[in-house]
Amino acid sequence: MDVFQLMKEAGHEQVVLCHEPSCGYIGIIAIHDTTLGPALGGTRFWHYPSTDDAILDALRLSRGMTYKAAVAGLNLGGGKAVIVGDHRRTDREILFRAHGRFIESLGGRYITAEDVGTSPADMEFVKRETDHVAGLQGLSGDPSPVTGYGVYMGMKAAAKKRWGNDNLSSRTVTIQGCGKVAYYLAEQLHAEGAQLIVTDIDEGKMQRLAEEMGARTVAPDAIYDQEADIYAPCALGATINDQTLERLKVEIIAGGANNQLENEERHGRLVEEKGFLYAPDFVINGGGLINVYGEIEGWSQERAKRKAQEIYDTIFNVFTIAERDSIPTFLAADRLAEERIESFARLNPMWIGGDR
Repeated sequence: MDVFQLMKEAGHEQVVLCHEPSCGYIGIIAIHDTTLGPALGGTRFWHYPSTDDAILDALRLSRGMTYKAAVAGLNLGGGKAVIVGDHRRTDREILFRAHGRFIESLGGRYITAEDVGTSPADMEFVKRETDHVAGLQGLSGDPSPVTGYGVYMGMKAAAKKRWGNDNLSSRTVTIQGCGKVAYYLAEQLHAEGAQLIVTDIDEGKMQRLAEEMGARTVAPDAIYDQEADIYAPCALGATINDQTLERLKVEIIAGGANNQLENEERHGRLVEEKGFLYAPDFVINGGGLINVYGEIEGWSQERAKRKAQEIYDTIFNVFTIAERDSIPTFLAADRLAEERIESFARLNPMWIGGDR
């Protein structure tokens, strides 16, 4: 794999490979673009099949964070870190303190937070080594409630576009994955009266959601075959692919997972050709980033939630651009992000005083 070529193609600024042998720490920090501000993105702790897979994940996710921050109107760039290993490790302090030291070495270019396989408690260990961390206990903490709320608002915008009404009380939603974001999304949908069909490889999480939200459960692979109005992918990415697009029996795809399209170009266009209305993932799941940004800026939780409400208008704006320019929604979302980044890049530098 040619890492430099991949960086050139996607416009990445920096990739840092990190190793601390004393505790078996292996990490990758990818910084995509800092035009709008420091690169912010969570740390993912996962057992990857290979180093190439870990690097590719960091590259894809960091680019997504740049675009997510841009469309959300935040003064942030995009970055991502991955720690390679077993995320069930119990000796976490030394591992995350090592991670914090590498983050500190970047001098504020990258700010981390929790992600898949990590928690606010892990970020407390990172905090002991660097101030460039958010999502801390007692502050913004777990971003899942705001993320789930933002997905819910984006789903309502998609319903408005497709059916002329954003009321979801008569709709059936299939939710793949029953983790924290899915739980809070389901809570909102259940309160509105939507019918839910859910699945997860974790039986306990699935049964909890089913019992509390009155959802019907199905086997993981059967979720694609359910008659419904909306499919909400809320687990890991790439569930929108050649096989699933032949099986899905919905009109809208709108969920909280990252990198939902297995191949962005191919499957983004196939979604359009097959008549699905797709709410691009990095736009609809931006609530978590908004939550973390609110911590950095000292916002209250309520203010972060109000900001996440804007995802409704942003998603609708993406659909408007797609229709105006006759392009798929995934390209319209990219265009919206790129226009904001480019407008800042074109600003003339100003002399603000001080010694040279």
